[in-house]
Amino acid sequence: MGGCSHGVWGSPCRGVGQGPGVPPDPSPTDLPAVYSLDGLLVFGLLLVCTCAYLRKVPRLRTWLLSERRGIWGVCHKAAVIGTRLHVAVSMSCLLMAFYVLVGK
Repeated sequence: MGGCSHGVWGSPCRGVGQGPGVPPDPSPTDLPAVYSLDGLLVFGLLLVCTCAYLRKVPRLRTWLLSERRGIWGVCHKAAVIGTRLHVAVSMSCLLMAFYVLVGK
């Protein structure tokens, strides 16, 4: 009894995702952005910039950023970082934008 248990009888055994009509397996470079360092940096910069912007809006500041514990505490700390280090954060955003648009 020869042949492949998951292929067509008489055809060579193919790996997973290599048959007709089946997309190929993702390579390690095709992973979502969450699993890469540059994706994590982009997420962190967006979080800091968004929270710093929300801190400047008076009604949103009292509603969203008044709590200092839990997930809202993380947003509060990101807003503090964004306002105190606004020059470094803006330079990091520009460098990351250049990297994503040109370098990647």
